[in-house]
Amino acid sequence: MVTALRRPASLVIATLALGLTVVSLPSCKDENPLTGESPSSVIFPTNDVKFNRDVQTLFNQACTLSGCHDDNPSNTSALRLTSHWNTVFAVPGVVVAGSPGQSTLVLRIEGALGPRMPPRGNPLNKNQTDGIRTWIVEGAPNN
Repeated sequence: MVTALRRPASLVIATLALGLTVVSLPSCKDENPLTGESPSSVIFPTNDVKFNRDVQTLFNQACTLSGCHDDNPSNTSALRLTSHWNTVFAVPGVVVAGSPGQSTLVLRIEGALGPRMPPRGNPLNKNQTDGIRTWIVEGAPNN
């Protein structure tokens, strides 16, 4: 008998055989488990978007600390949103500097290509999506 229970920060799978084995696996979540902040607390300026101040802060809240796009070796995603290099260069096409409409990152967060990201919880709000678009239009600099 297999029972799956969803907890806020993990997916717990209990397997009953000769005993009870519990395996805890990270799952994507809508708030930072360390600070309790949700991605909605990240507000982008209308121009001069900074990667470190704005984009990486959002990724830390919505994408990396949730267990989806972090540097954990057990992470099944090839995309690690933990640094500018990982975001812009590690997986070709994720960010096409100057062209948000050709950037997989934008297409995925808007739900235009494959499942919307993040897949659980609230989608990024319009300010955040527009902010990522602006950063890409501005050349996706490492600033």
